[in-house]
Amino acid sequence: MTLAVIAKLGQVSDPVMKSLRKHLVLPLLWLWPLACVNAAETPLRSLRVDLPGQEQNLIRTSWPGIVCWFLTATDFAQDGFKQFVDLHETHSGYALLTTSIRHNVEVTQPAVHDQIERAAEYACAHGMQVVMDLDVRLARQAFMQRHPNEMQEIVRLRELTLRPEADASIEIPAITLADHYTSTQRGVRPYETLAARLLRAYSYVSGPRGIEPDTVQDITRRCRITRSDTDGLEVTIRGHATDQIRAACVLAAFTLFTPDVFAPHLIAFERGILRQYADAPLAGACKDEWGFPGRFNPRLDDFWFSTAMAREYKRRRPGRDLARDLLLMFKPHAGLVPERAAAINHYMEMSWQRNAQVETAFYKSIKQVFGPHAMVATHPTWFPDPATKEEVFKNGLHWWAARRDLAQTDETTPFCARTALAKKWHSPIWVNMYYDGKLDSYREDLWRHALGGGRINFHPVWPPSADSPTNRLTTSMLGDRLLAADCRVRLLNFISTAPIDCPVAVVFGHPAALNWAGPGLADVGMSVADALWAAGYYADLIPSSEIAAGHLKLAEDGALQYGPQRYAAMVLYQPEFERPAVARFFRQAAAAGRTALFRVGDWTLDFEGKPFAAAAELPPQMKTLPAAEAAQESIAAVRSKGLTPQTTCTPRRLQFTGSMMPKPSGECHLLDGTVILASGEQDVMGDPIRKTMLLSGRHLTFDAIGIAAARHDRSGRLEALAAGGLKKFESPDLTLELPERADLALWRNSQGQWQGVLQGYTGPLPARLTQLTTNWTRLRVPAPMDR
Repeated sequence: MTLAVIAKLGQVSDPVMKSLRKHLVLPLLWLWPLACVNAAETPLRSLRVDLPGQEQNLIRTSWPGIVCWFLTATDFAQDGFKQFVDLHETHSGYALLTTSIRHNVEVTQPAVHDQIERAAEYACAHGMQVVMDLDVRLARQAFMQRHPNEMQEIVRLRELTLRPEADASIEIPAITLADHYTSTQRGVRPYETLAARLLRAYSYVSGPRGIEPDTVQDITRRCRITRSDTDGLEVTIRGHATDQIRAACVLAAFTLFTPDVFAPHLIAFERGILRQYADAPLAGACKDEWGFPGRFNPRLDDFWFSTAMAREYKRRRPGRDLARDLLLMFKPHAGLVPERAAAINHYMEMSWQRNAQVETAFYKSIKQVFGPHAMVATHPTWFPDPATKEEVFKNGLHWWAARRDLAQTDETTPFCARTALAKKWHSPIWVNMYYDGKLDSYREDLWRHALGGGRINFHPVWPPSADSPTNRLTTSMLGDRLLAADCRVRLLNFISTAPIDCPVAVVFGHPAALNWAGPGLADVGMSVADALWAAGYYADLIPSSEIAAGHLKLAEDGALQYGPQRYAAMVLYQPEFERPAVARFFRQAAAAGRTALFRVGDWTLDFEGKPFAAAAELPPQMKTLPAAEAAQESIAAVRSKGLTPQTTCTPRRLQFTGSMMPKPSGECHLLDGTVILASGEQDVMGDPIRKTMLLSGRHLTFDAIGIAAARHDRSGRLEALAAGGLKKFESPDLTLELPERADLALWRNSQGQWQGVLQGYTGPLPARLTQLTTNWTRLRVPAPMDR
């Protein structure tokens, strides 16, 4: 079937044809390489090819370019969406549009469905596919109307001093939260307070070690509510003779305009939204930055709460009451240090596990509705740094359990987390969505990402610059060579079958990173990871919870393994509050002797707050060291196995936070044996590469621009090659010399035959290439639009 026929089918709107379009057209769009692989004279915008070694993956093809599309009021005009699609068809090589709404409408409204369906049809007819944001937060009003008692609450705990001979009053203000889904300028309601109620009130006597537990009294019935509305809760407590030296804590619960994360009907409601769009030609759906409403500088006297959450807590901990334990989490109680640690551990663990459950259910529903090859986008990361309280209280650092087919992050998420997610999902590459107000940032990070095993999911320039007053059409980006450079870098996608090699694992204690009763709140070992990346010895950042989940495990030879990655060294960082099973796991790893083991931080209490003797339970081979020494010892262990460093890294800060990133010129190694040379330090299109690399004992010489990559098979035969602006390539197996420079990717397909891509080459195919194979596909390079 030709692309013209596919395009025409994509425009069919007759209800009889919708099922045909969904079940025939979209699979064909995903499998363009099968339809177009011999279209040597017709350059394509984008191409996906089958990748070997993807048995662990549902999607076994190379990934195309991805861009964000935000639908505003203009796009909801009759044909308003056409301008964005038309511009990107001409001036970009994107194939997937991760699309969300930035307008005062809800995805459950029939008119919104119809407009999105038309936009998706139009995009399909122009060589792009829409991956639509169908998150419940874009249907909050509809959810509330159907399930009014399942909205999120937040409990604010505030203290006051009681007065024996007079009333004591306190006013607790309501709270309003907002994020990218809300905008008062667009008329989209924030996560504002809908109602206030008194959850509980306690009085007590405090001493040097905190609240004296035997003095705690429930005084809720003594409270008189003098005001309860969307602005706050005011409570007056009658004085009592026994209130001398006593304080009180009022627990005010505020209902917010967003579904409860623990809402019983949440998962089914989202599945219903997806089914509503089953007739639209979507390539998948998005859930962006899922979790509780984000809070900047979160306070440790505000706690997420709901009736459903309280039920789950009681199920986990029979005989315990969440409201009472909120007071325990809020303030230390004399003699109850273990109990307080255990309460926080359970509260935070059930929170991140529920967030992961919602994400996984969404993933499965997308596959059920749109098919097994549908894309699940975008990223689970919000405030893009696991070492922050913002992210801890947003989702409990559930990133590694939020199921995806392609590792996805955003903004300045640390590279060590990006690479770990690629291992978790067996993703050949990772993609990172981020924005900045300067194009120079995108130009630089395009190359830094490539040398870290990733690509950019392009977000419009934000905030917009003075010469580009709107970011809706990303005119500043479309008018730059950046997108042509991105196409050059994406030649690597055709030959990259496995993620980047990171020989060290930094395994941070998940409970400790979430627990403010200990010393490790929001400390995930970034100092260790950063030291390793700075030296070019890349490390994956992994939560300890991945051990119990069975994902961080021992390989057949006893080496520590995560996805396809085996580790030469591992640092266990801040294991306080871990379960004893973690110690047993590392005793097994030590007995195998394949991975060097190190520990940073004490381990005196287990998850339930019981005393734990780390020295007796952990293997003696696991050295306990300060963070800096653990990093250096890990490097020494990696070197002892003959492993060499990759590109050294420097700290780079953009929006919000920063990350260690490879310099924009250097070398990296993939787990499939691919060696990549990349350089874009001087020119966004790439710098000259005239270099000979040693690969599997053989010398390969490149004369190229920007990128030069190759891989041998197990027998030492050249298996794959990619180069930007290639002029000449020499190896024992193959010599290529082109009459003029061209972007080229070449690989052996499943039949062992050469197959290739030639990008931006307008003349007749060079005779040397047709002698090698006739199985060539031309790709065009997008031309910048006139500014």
